[in-house]
Amino acid sequence: MLPLSNVDFEFAKAQLMLFLREWYMHPNGQIPAYEFALGDVNPPVHAWAVIRLFESFAGKDASDEDYRFLESCFHKLIINFTWWVNRKDPEGNNLYSGGFLGLDNIGVFDRSKPLPPGMILEQADGTAWMAFFCATMLHCAINLALKDPVYEDMASKFFEHTVLIIDAINNFGKGQGLWNEEDGFYYDHLRKDGRSCPMKIRSLVGLVPLFSVLVIDDSTLKKLPAFAKRTKWFVQHRKDLIEETSFMAERMGEDANQRSLLCIPTKAKLIRVLEYLFDENEFLSEFGIRSLSKFHEKNPFKININNEELRADYIPGESNSYLFGGNSNWRGPIWFPMNFLLVQSLQRFDYYYGESLKIEVPTRSGNFMRLRDAADELCNRLLKNFLPDSKGFRACHGKDLRLSEKYATDPHFKDLVLFYEFFHGDNGRGCGASHQTGWTGLIINCINILAGTGHLGVFRPGSQ
Repeated sequence: MLPLSNVDFEFAKAQLMLFLREWYMHPNGQIPAYEFALGDVNPPVHAWAVIRLFESFAGKDASDEDYRFLESCFHKLIINFTWWVNRKDPEGNNLYSGGFLGLDNIGVFDRSKPLPPGMILEQADGTAWMAFFCATMLHCAINLALKDPVYEDMASKFFEHTVLIIDAINNFGKGQGLWNEEDGFYYDHLRKDGRSCPMKIRSLVGLVPLFSVLVIDDSTLKKLPAFAKRTKWFVQHRKDLIEETSFMAERMGEDANQRSLLCIPTKAKLIRVLEYLFDENEFLSEFGIRSLSKFHEKNPFKININNEELRADYIPGESNSYLFGGNSNWRGPIWFPMNFLLVQSLQRFDYYYGESLKIEVPTRSGNFMRLRDAADELCNRLLKNFLPDSKGFRACHGKDLRLSEKYATDPHFKDLVLFYEFFHGDNGRGCGASHQTGWTGLIINCINILAGTGHLGVFRPGSQ
């Protein structure tokens, strides 16, 4: 809905509300995945889309109509959140084994099917998605509480639940949770007979923990005394949870506003993950962030389960297997929705850290920049998929295909750009469905960010 909001903002809001109506949402709170398998589970991004649209009116107060939209969605999303907690946390330890969560073949298991008996897959992305969902609900509750104090209790609830999930990701088990200190990355863990083994695949699974990041200004907390009081009490009396949780406060100058950061990785962990993210031998491609590290091109991940060898190789284009149907591939290609979420996360981390955190882009290049500039660099690389070169060739249309020349030079075709489902991890060629204008349409949101016309990548017509 975010790309569509640039064309028809009210229609985008109506569609988000529609999926929360009784015609679509199950009475137990589950939101349907897609028309051919309503019972599948997709990542919980609905609340994120809602708050993105709500906050897209840059520099102006939200209208009563905007608040009605947010409030209506929030109530239904609470039901959906409860469904997730009840169905996807099998042992009540805040580690979520959600089964299929999109990212079809990103691991060695078909996540739409049960694991062998006695095995549990503690998914780094499943748990991180829930932290993301919970922090987003906290964000919604804070906005609603600014207008109606009754929502301060809900803000407290989602704050504490977010901390519990973050604590599980970082500290469960022997104190490392799903984090691997040796590699400096988040991995799924396969648990059997009381033993837990990290599945050392460097993929988007280990980057999803970056998505859950929320910055709260002190000026906001001063308007929410009940929430601020409860949060202060929690920080003081639950040090067992807070000490290893990235809930930090920073004074931005002697008289400046204080900001609090709630996220999964500590600053040290964030820097280590970003070294992988912006390494051209790992995730960073000329055309965006790969779904699986290029490291696995020469170092495929292998594991033996019940005398069967399972493996994950770097495959930058179309899938080379029929795992989960074989019609999509998350083992190397570039996918726009995940890239855009990374852009947003980098922007939020920069809002908190500012000049105090600069990283090399690319890694080992000696070119240091702030995280907001790294986000812009990622937007520019995503844009390269569509921009024509000096001869008119666009990376998305390829250079060696039957119709490449026609799309590059034919006056009737050269300006017809196809919005592919995903893109080759090395050369940007479009793969999969050729009219996936939904999430690939996020390129317009990237353009908005680069142009400065939409501070959240969403341009509300007539507002900016």
